[in-house]
Amino acid sequence: MKFTLSWLRQHLETDLTLDQLGEAMTMAGLEIEHIDNPAAKLAAFTIAHVKDAQPHPDADRLRVCTVETVDGAKQIVCGAPNARAGMTAIYAPLGAYIPGLDFTLDKKPRKIRGVESFGMLASTKELDAGEDHDGIADLHGDWPVGAPAAEALGLNDPVIDFEVTPNRPDWLGVYGIARDLAAAGVGALKTGAIKPVGGEGECPVTIELDWPEACPVFAGRVIRGVKNGPSPDWLQQRLIAIGLRPINLLVDVTNYVSYDRARPLHVYDLAKIGPVIRARKGAGEADSFEALDGKVYQPAAHHCVIADDARCLGFGGVMGGAYSGCTEETVDVFIESAWFDPGLTRITARETGIDSDAKYRFERGVDPESVRDGVELATRLILEHAGGTPTELTVAGESPGRNADISLDVGRIGRLLGLTLSEDRIEEILTALGFTVTRGETWTVGVPSWRRDATQAADLIEEIARIAGYGNLPTTPFGRPAGERFEAPATTLQNRVRAARRAAALAGYDEAVSWSFCHHGEAALFGGHGAGLKIANPISSELDVMRPSALVHLLKSVQRSADRGVEDARYFEAGPIYLSDAPDGQRTVIAAARRVIAGRDWRGAQAPDVFDIKADLDAVLAAAGAPAALQVAAGARDWWHPGRSGVMRLGKAVVAEFGEIHPRILKALHIDGRVLAFEAVLDAIPAAKKKALKARPALDLPELTPVRRDFAFLAPDDLPAASLLKAVRGADKQLIVDASLFDVYAGQGVPDGQVSLAVEAVIQPREKTLTDKEIEQISAKVIAAAEKAGAQLRS
Repeated sequence: MKFTLSWLRQHLETDLTLDQLGEAMTMAGLEIEHIDNPAAKLAAFTIAHVKDAQPHPDADRLRVCTVETVDGAKQIVCGAPNARAGMTAIYAPLGAYIPGLDFTLDKKPRKIRGVESFGMLASTKELDAGEDHDGIADLHGDWPVGAPAAEALGLNDPVIDFEVTPNRPDWLGVYGIARDLAAAGVGALKTGAIKPVGGEGECPVTIELDWPEACPVFAGRVIRGVKNGPSPDWLQQRLIAIGLRPINLLVDVTNYVSYDRARPLHVYDLAKIGPVIRARKGAGEADSFEALDGKVYQPAAHHCVIADDARCLGFGGVMGGAYSGCTEETVDVFIESAWFDPGLTRITARETGIDSDAKYRFERGVDPESVRDGVELATRLILEHAGGTPTELTVAGESPGRNADISLDVGRIGRLLGLTLSEDRIEEILTALGFTVTRGETWTVGVPSWRRDATQAADLIEEIARIAGYGNLPTTPFGRPAGERFEAPATTLQNRVRAARRAAALAGYDEAVSWSFCHHGEAALFGGHGAGLKIANPISSELDVMRPSALVHLLKSVQRSADRGVEDARYFEAGPIYLSDAPDGQRTVIAAARRVIAGRDWRGAQAPDVFDIKADLDAVLAAAGAPAALQVAAGARDWWHPGRSGVMRLGKAVVAEFGEIHPRILKALHIDGRVLAFEAVLDAIPAAKKKALKARPALDLPELTPVRRDFAFLAPDDLPAASLLKAVRGADKQLIVDASLFDVYAGQGVPDGQVSLAVEAVIQPREKTLTDKEIEQISAKVIAAAEKAGAQLRS
């Protein structure tokens, strides 16, 4: 929401400076995003009088001017054709930054064709304050030397831009902002109720409400004999300052009232509409119309439209039609001021893709009792600047009722806020905000029509705290026992997530932060969304369920990066996934994804495979504190590629899945090529057992040399190598400290359906060197354990 300082001061009498006002707005809960002060940009430029202008001795198009400036008499060489004696110009001193040209004048005088120039006479274009570049600025009026150029150019009105929270649509009007600031003690509210304008005769337009649920109240008035044309300068300047383009008086007045009172209006050319105007449901193709944005729309049956007997005139509360719009030739007008249901307005705007100022206000909730005031204010402005004769105001329907009165226990205010406020001060705050107060043992507080967000006592207490000043809330530090040391408050899971993120980053992945929502079709690819996880009011139709996997958006991000030339993008995300709406239906995971891209290298291209992604997963799990006894097995779910994926288990619990994503999933998500990924459930990692600290040698090396024995086993080609390695390690848990697979062979000499697995077992003597007989006994145990696992020693 943007407005100018002078606009605010039209409603609020205050002596605060711009900086003080900005601070006061922030403390009153109006979060300022930006203040654009054009006067600050033009602070170096002042008014000057040209006393003399002589031709340059060595240049036909230059003049040597004697100029009276704030710095005294100066000689300035000027090339403008309109430079002459007696004119009032704008002086730029040496060293000044010229915004329109984006350069800074030298700090020392510069010779131009042999004549020194001590500054510059500027045009409005060079000051980035207009489009006039045919010559230097030629100001009219009795401006004294040294006066600010911004004031002479009418650019001394700062523009304030602040964030409007969705629950405060009354802040979408300058008057509503002034009302809150006055309540906060920033100043006094100058303007009050809008006085009605007397009309002559009944309004010739009849208003009918065929769909009162969508449009329960509709006010209107005809003004005959207006002279439409450009708006007055003050109105144009205010609209331009907030980013709106002036069109003509009638249209500009509706825009002005929308920003001044948070009351959207619409004006129709009376000659182009019928005698009956009605708010009704859309009728599809039969109601097709061209809107003010130049596009053609077909209103659906759940869209509210404004129509006469001949045609649809526009979407109610969203955008009007081009046919009935006002032009310079318009003489008679009909002013519309209605209230439209916020939910239906939001649906219409979302489905049509229309984004308008009216829609922005109606979907948040316009004051339903402002329909009359909106017409009256617009009538006054039109009569003042365009003339005409108004009819009486006509109103169809009734405004929706106000929120129910709120019961307020005054003693609860002190208990919740810690503030000590007198009852008179509490009543003063509420009354200044527009509430009505009836005192008693429990107060009864009436809610104003523009505060549909206030529904309970807690809302009133929050308003009292805001106006009384958040800075006045008492601060009491928690007690701290003497001599005790406090550890960081992070939980085990938070520390685990932090360590896992660091490990993923060290592995070469960039962190991504994506939505916790996804499309239901995408969720179906990863097992579907759980019960109760469809969002009732999604922010987008593409984000309508809670995500069952963090891989959904990571995979799409990898493809988007590839589309933009980043072929080997690697992303990870640590965050929640949602399996159900039960208290235990949320999991914290870390997931990563990368494309299978063979990098260019002089040693030869080698594409990453499932073992590379497993290595990255191992590093992440180790950093997160996972035990080393995780078992690797097949059995990943159906969105993983069979034969190129696996799971890591701890007992029966699956801690992580890894491997290639199934081509079916990639095709559904429109992802090119192959993608490797992993997803680990950090909640599934058990907490580390606390062990007593014991002193041990800095380097605990065995005293006896380990013995390494190689075995070649024939095994079914569907036997997991991990099962064989587990059997070998368990053959003698005291002496066999490791077992690893170092070769896999299938081909000549190996029966069909089988594979040769070469395993190295590491035997670590404990108390004495092992004899050959003892080693052979251990080898026999290894062979027996392998046979039990389904493998045989290869002869």
